[in-house]
Amino acid sequence: MSKPASVAAAVQNPAASVAKSDKATRYLQLMLLVLAAGAIYPILYLRQVYQTTMLEVFQINHSELGYLYSMLGTIFLISYLPSGWLADRIAPRFLIFFSLVATGALGLWYSTVPSMTGLMIIFGCWGLTTGLTFWASVLKRVKMIAQHSEQGRFFGILDGGRGLVEALLATVALGLFAYAIGTGGQTAAEGFRHVVYLYSFICIGLGCLLVLVKDPKSVAAEASATDEKHNLFKDLATLVKIPELWLVTAIVFCGYHIFWATYSFSDYLQGSGMTAVMAGTITTIKLWMRPVGGIGGGWLGDKYSNISVLIVALALATLAMAGLVVFPAFNNLGLLVVTVIFIGLMTYAIRGLYWAILDTCNIPLRITGLAIGIVSVVGYLPDTFIPLINGYLTEHYPGAAGYQLYFSYIAFVGLIGTLAALTLRARIRRSSLSKLSNV
Repeated sequence: MSKPASVAAAVQNPAASVAKSDKATRYLQLMLLVLAAGAIYPILYLRQVYQTTMLEVFQINHSELGYLYSMLGTIFLISYLPSGWLADRIAPRFLIFFSLVATGALGLWYSTVPSMTGLMIIFGCWGLTTGLTFWASVLKRVKMIAQHSEQGRFFGILDGGRGLVEALLATVALGLFAYAIGTGGQTAAEGFRHVVYLYSFICIGLGCLLVLVKDPKSVAAEASATDEKHNLFKDLATLVKIPELWLVTAIVFCGYHIFWATYSFSDYLQGSGMTAVMAGTITTIKLWMRPVGGIGGGWLGDKYSNISVLIVALALATLAMAGLVVFPAFNNLGLLVVTVIFIGLMTYAIRGLYWAILDTCNIPLRITGLAIGIVSVVGYLPDTFIPLINGYLTEHYPGAAGYQLYFSYIAFVGLIGTLAALTLRARIRRSSLSKLSNV
């Protein structure tokens, strides 16, 4: 009796049945996008766990590794704005499919231990497959599949879920690496090759899976919406006159410095006396701080104040970074390990919050995307020069001295970011008091 009744209800109310199916499809796509975003970038940044191994396998020095990542960052920087332009003209799911498959294929080449010239080609192409064709496409895809009431939820799941996927994959990869060079009796180069295979095949498989999932019906309605005409120069002039936007840009710029410093923790810990596997274990635990720091920071921001929680996270991360400069004198590895993990926790809280404060800048909705593009270009500028600074300092000042100079620089920039956040909070409070006095 219940089955015919449910069939009759579906016939009488087909919209409800379609909506339920549509919701399931949208959440399936979100899950796949979370997996894609969590799998595509780690293969580019294996240095944060395997930097010392990479230097040995590819027979390159710190400066050459810095050149590769500086080139990658430069391509990212150039790609941010055109990435959005491309995503508006080609269906995002096809761009994401290309990005994942191409990144995985380049990874297979990477596993063959190419020369420095080959590495430059691979990293240059990775910059295009993960920047130009992926960056805006995955963000736009999430926006397209999420209804208006689900935007925050979907983007929150994307960032927190992505961190969880990265941590899970890093844990599996480290286990594979440790087994290969331990029980398997293989060399570090062979163990590293297995890690690259893992990420490469996952990217290729996810790309093929994502392109087969059809668009939910709600996406068609979103795509048919009328486009509003914009005057680029007038829109840019409007944004330039918003001081809060530039403070947010400064915060992202400084916060991203702290995030970049975490890529060197593995090499730093090994230089402090740890084995490759132990250092990799600590940096993998640090990766597990992303879902904790991102989701926890966002929850605290909603409960108290996004900007206030961000100030605390920036200040604590800056102090901890300064701690890495002085703690080696105590010859206490346990203290270093706790500090590294704590910096990871604060870093991911910062990353989870610095886009949330954009809402305080009173930016017109129609040019919010352009504002995000501007913040991305300037805020992620460290991608182009931090690898060079890191490579130069660690190459010319070997051992602890190079990292003490490097982390001192990061701590100084972190202090500037904290001051920028304090200034932004003061402006927000003045603006709120001004509005209250005018009521």
